[in-house]
Amino acid sequence: SCVYTENCFVPTSEIIAVEETDFNKKQHNTGKWQKMTMPHAFTVYYVKKARNHRWRCSDVTFWCVDQHLCNQWIQALKELLEMQKSRPKQLLVYINPCGGKRQGKRIYEQKVAPLFSLASISTDVVITEHANHAKDNLFEVNINKYDGVVCVGGDGMFSEVMHGLIGRIQKDSGIDQNNPKAPLVQCNIRIGIIPAGSTDCICYSTVGISDPVTSALHIILGDCQPLDVSSVHHNNTFLKYSVSLLGYGFYGDLLKDSEKKRWMGPMRYDYSGFKTFLSHHYYEGTIYFQPAKHTVGSPRDKESCRTGCYICKKSEQQLAEQQKEYGLKHEEDEEEWKVIKGKFLAINAVNMSCACPRSPKGLSPAAHLADGSADLIVVRKCSRFDFLRYLVRHTNQDDQFDFSFVDVYRVKSFQFTSKLSEDNESNVTDIGKKRFGQFCRDHPACCCNIANSTWNCDGETLDSSAIEVR
Repeated sequence: SCVYTENCFVPTSEIIAVEETDFNKKQHNTGKWQKMTMPHAFTVYYVKKARNHRWRCSDVTFWCVDQHLCNQWIQALKELLEMQKSRPKQLLVYINPCGGKRQGKRIYEQKVAPLFSLASISTDVVITEHANHAKDNLFEVNINKYDGVVCVGGDGMFSEVMHGLIGRIQKDSGIDQNNPKAPLVQCNIRIGIIPAGSTDCICYSTVGISDPVTSALHIILGDCQPLDVSSVHHNNTFLKYSVSLLGYGFYGDLLKDSEKKRWMGPMRYDYSGFKTFLSHHYYEGTIYFQPAKHTVGSPRDKESCRTGCYICKKSEQQLAEQQKEYGLKHEEDEEEWKVIKGKFLAINAVNMSCACPRSPKGLSPAAHLADGSADLIVVRKCSRFDFLRYLVRHTNQDDQFDFSFVDVYRVKSFQFTSKLSEDNESNVTDIGKKRFGQFCRDHPACCCNIANSTWNCDGETLDSSAIEVR
């Protein structure tokens, strides 16, 4: 068997498919091949890794004189591929046709579907028609027949599929999501992301690039990355799950303002960011948190997370050992809580770096994807100029935590209560709070600082300012 390209070495784990080649299709008119009476060939499709984490599908064709030898090679390679047990055979695909630049359907059909078909993956495709369509659908379908669920869209689409999957598994296991202390059943069905949204932060933070073809190839090869998920509760009521950013103050206000300007497309984030920066609101309240004592790293150790990350594995082991030793209940009650009171411009809890093309290191460069902790970043009230210096640090290589008004903690759980809810917990109903907030917005001349911000949970607003996160 001889190879008709430059020599190349491809590990079996990176082969996508092997097919018999129709000789007439390959127009190799060089004398070498014309001398062969009846050439036979097979093509190996494999992953070619380019710069900046970008992957492409490449192919190499092998030619043989003997039909039997050709068949033997194809058979042997297909058997090797069958042994790759982590690869998906059947996928459920949700496409958000309205996300980002409304290109989700086109991206899937032109760039992704042909690759899935080449890799012999069968798919059931659902085009979502309204908000929560995918989430509701996941409560009805027969989940067990799929190896994974793929979402084509942005971070909002991933969040919806994640809520549907985790919710479905808790429902099937009889777990009450509203109980903040209920130990959740782990979700073993994988979620694949084909980026096609306004923001693809989760894809960028896990794969290193927002590129549909790269993501499709990772899915085909069965690559897998565990993720930490935080649950957010208010008064024993479940609100949301979060995998990337939970932000109060600056990022909450920015999101709330940008929601009114969806017609602007992705540009709305720049506009609302500038407006929110100029308004410079601070919020008063109290943060209670439990330090994550089981983790190996720290938020300022410059160790970024990679697939097969040592810090995640070691932290997971130590957490399991702690839980075994003390039991979940004892650990919850006994472990110390720390308290921070004050006036804050921003409170951010991140489960991952939150890197994106604009901020290549993200909000917390050393945050880990699966170490059982979140990084809590507290930005205290400071001047506009200082806050700008802090924001600019996200776009360059300098240490963004090196400011007197910024603190960062690696936490296992935390609670936040705004000053308004503390003061009025006993004697004011929620309606009163809302009216008070409305009065401040309608009459800014009253000079009171707006009492409550909004939480930004993975790009969606939460109404409650007082929350409990685990």
